[in-house]
Amino acid sequence: MRAATGILTLLGLSAAGIAAAGAAALPSVFAPGIVSDADSASPAFTPDGKTVYFMRGAGEGSTLMQSQLGAAGWSAPQALPFSGKWRDLDPALAPDGSYLVFVSNRPLTAGAPPLDAVRAGQRHIGKGMHIWRVERRGAVWSEPVHLPAEINSCSMTFAPNVAADGSIYFIGCAAPADGLYLKRSLFQGGKYLPPFKVALGDAGAQIRDPAIAPDRSFIVFSIKHEPSAAYRLAIAFHSEQGWSAPLDLGDAVNGGTHNMGAQLGCDRRTLYYYSDRTGGTAQAGGDSIWQVSLTPWLQAHAGERPVAPPRPCT
Repeated sequence: MRAATGILTLLGLSAAGIAAAGAAALPSVFAPGIVSDADSASPAFTPDGKTVYFMRGAGEGSTLMQSQLGAAGWSAPQALPFSGKWRDLDPALAPDGSYLVFVSNRPLTAGAPPLDAVRAGQRHIGKGMHIWRVERRGAVWSEPVHLPAEINSCSMTFAPNVAADGSIYFIGCAAPADGLYLKRSLFQGGKYLPPFKVALGDAGAQIRDPAIAPDRSFIVFSIKHEPSAAYRLAIAFHSEQGWSAPLDLGDAVNGGTHNMGAQLGCDRRTLYYYSDRTGGTAQAGGDSIWQVSLTPWLQAHAGERPVAPPRPCT
């Protein structure tokens, strides 16, 4: 109880405010039967909110898809032109929509085998993950470019997300023991600088899948402390002193065996994530994409540290 009280104090939030935020959070399935179907995840929206890019799994593979919003709703998803051959996942758009970063096991050189993952001395064939970048020019995409070795420093580099300053947040390797940590790389002079670990949560926290607000005022992510525990979504707020203690989004948001793949919508207020919680559209045990408003938590936080106002999707 003391630890929980300390977190509330750090955030400047009252227990009543937290309870009200959790009670107001009622997730719903996003675009059921169209986008949220067949183990889809990680929706990334264009600034106008009229196009969504996401990953869709099939067996051991995964393809990046797109769907457009029209008068009749979301269109039938189609594969992006640069995806479909390799295991592609975790798409994330720059806030201005000019480029997309994603994760893939595709080889660095033509004709080579897909990237293997190496963890704890074990090799997992074709399961590696590196971050790539592709420029978006209207409906035309450039060829994917592999991000530098400073970012792709090991065979398990994934879950990228981009801030308005061009910096990229992701999960990557770092000491000790080649663990997986939340990292950030600044983008300056047209290149990514060597990444550094982000001080978020306590030393025992396992953090995955960051969704950074474009102005870096808050971040949503998955967190757990025990290997057998479920990943739960939490939010933290930024100030000159660094990141606040993580605040769990509550049982109304977190359900099932995992809650992962956090992404912010074009309004910067709607949270999208995937979970196998009950009530989804996927087959039993599969994931659906869920959406929920972060407004209750941001309103409860208002007045303590500045958070950018909602952004119209235009």
